Amino acid sequence: MLERRETEKKNRWPEQSLVWWGFPHPLGSPMGLLATAIVFCMLPDPAFLRTLEQQDLPTVEGVPSLNMRFDSWRMELSWDCKENTTYLECVMIHKENGPIEITPQEKECHCKFSDYSLHDGVTLVVKVNSTQRLIPETLVYNNSGGECTAAQNFSCFIYNANFMNCSWAKGQAAPDDVQYFLYIRDSRGKRERECPHYIEDSGTHVGCHLEDLSGLANYNYFLVNGTSQRTGIQFFDSVLSWKKIEIYSPPNNISVHCNKSYCVIRWEKPKTRHKLSNMEFKYQLNIQKQSTKEHSEDQVIEVPGNLENNYSFPSPEPRPKHTVKIRTSDARIQKWGDWSQPVEFGSEETAPSLVPIYVLVVLGTLITALVLGCLLKRFLASQSFFPPIPHIKDKWNDTHQPDHQVIWENFTSDTEKGDNEEILTVEEVTVAPASL
Repeated sequence: MLERRETEKKNRWPEQSLVWWGFPHPLGSPMGLLATAIVFCMLPDPAFLRTLEQQDLPTVEGVPSLNMRFDSWRMELSWDCKENTTYLECVMIHKENGPIEITPQEKECHCKFSDYSLHDGVTLVVKVNSTQRLIPETLVYNNSGGECTAAQNFSCFIYNANFMNCSWAKGQAAPDDVQYFLYIRDSRGKRERECPHYIEDSGTHVGCHLEDLSGLANYNYFLVNGTSQRTGIQFFDSVLSWKKIEIYSPPNNISVHCNKSYCVIRWEKPKTRHKLSNMEFKYQLNIQKQSTKEHSEDQVIEVPGNLENNYSFPSPEPRPKHTVKIRTSDARIQKWGDWSQPVEFGSEETAPSLVPIYVLVVLGTLITALVLGCLLKRFLASQSFFPPIPHIKDKWNDTHQPDHQVIWENFTSDTEKGDNEEILTVEEVTVAPASL
């Protein structure tokens, strides 16, 4: 930096000798003394030289010469116009985005920047070309207020295409009487509004609910500032894109059509804040096979958006009961929304029935009875074909009912009941023939 300054001084004030000014006489002669006096009279005042030297250096906390001003709400830098001055460039030095350069229009003394967050402070520079010299003028914009008093953990999201919720937390060093306020402006600067419905926690605003999003553009500037009777409150600001903060609703009109071998799931793209093509969506399908077991079988599949928005998978009959639910995300920003209501297809899987067992038992009983009946019938038939041998009837002992059959075993001699028997001896006498 010191070498650059010395170089600028040399270019601005070259060290020429008196001979170059047209005075060839030595300095010690009378004419030389007269020439020296004339030259010193022609030189500028030392105070003027110091002023020029100071103009070479950038100012730190504002520039009185241009009276620079910065409107943070309109993001506009302005200054006082000077004659014979050309304004070459405006620069915003941002901590996150680096230098942001804008060329002002001719004979205009202001620059309008796009929306950027300013809560970390920025440095603004105007490059001025005056009398063939480049003079940078600087203005430092700080976030005034007590440290750690600004709202923190700020976030917003759009849901159901027409509603938006924003939330934030109280600053760590914020006093008890702090109150925060949210302001929203679209990037085109056509509409500005304060939060219509605040969400409170112990009397402090910690959120906002909006039901009218008609004024929002693709990019919007959000500002949360605060007030307190005890100390100054720092602000927090952010620039958000509706595409990044919108949470998509589930798809519409989910249906399932099946044949004997496979099923086809179809759906329509959800309603969004702005009209989008089918290719800008991504879907996630959760297919569950219902089972009598303790856990169901889950299958999660990601499907890119297309003109038809369908997914087919093999599912032969008989088909157990299934459920499918779908959720949506942006194809480039994976931020999934809520699941849809489950859609059922297939048949209910029932527990094993006891009817077949009962049928088998009855059939077994009948078959057994038939077999036993056949055997019994066969046995009775065999008795008719082979009657028993009759016995000799005991007429002496059978005094009750007549019996045509005689049982030889019962016809025995009874010495006690019968009369005394006489035994006769019969002898055969053989007569000899007469002799001749």
